[in-house]
Amino acid sequence: MSKKKVLIVDDLSFFRMALRDILERAGFDVVGEAANGAEAVDKTRTLLPDIVILDVVMPVKTGIDAAKEISLMKMPLKIVMCSSLGYEPIVEEAMRAGASAYILKPLNEKDVLHALSGLDAGGARPGR
Repeated sequence: MSKKKVLIVDDLSFFRMALRDILERAGFDVVGEAANGAEAVDKTRTLLPDIVILDVVMPVKTGIDAAKEISLMKMPLKIVMCSSLGYEPIVEEAMRAGASAYILKPLNEKDVLHALSGLDAGGARPGR
């Protein structure tokens, strides 16, 4: 089985680096990073990831707007939203926009891997 290709999208570089570390240790192939939702949409088209992890709150285009746009592409990928505590109602909106799972910040390796493992089982909504 080939490694799942992941695109990480967050406006904070330290978060992208931390998430990349978790994913690569777990055997995922991080094919790219983006700092806002507009970049996420463009890179999704060009990199063809299996999974796009989107922060909810970003400049230029929010994670929710990016999720809606990516969902309209009808590509065989899963969208995972990432949010700080307190943004759970916004994450629920993102789930309606096409997200399959969510991860809460601050990052916890076990929670990240649990959320991603739920994607193969039909897109569960794991969180903390």
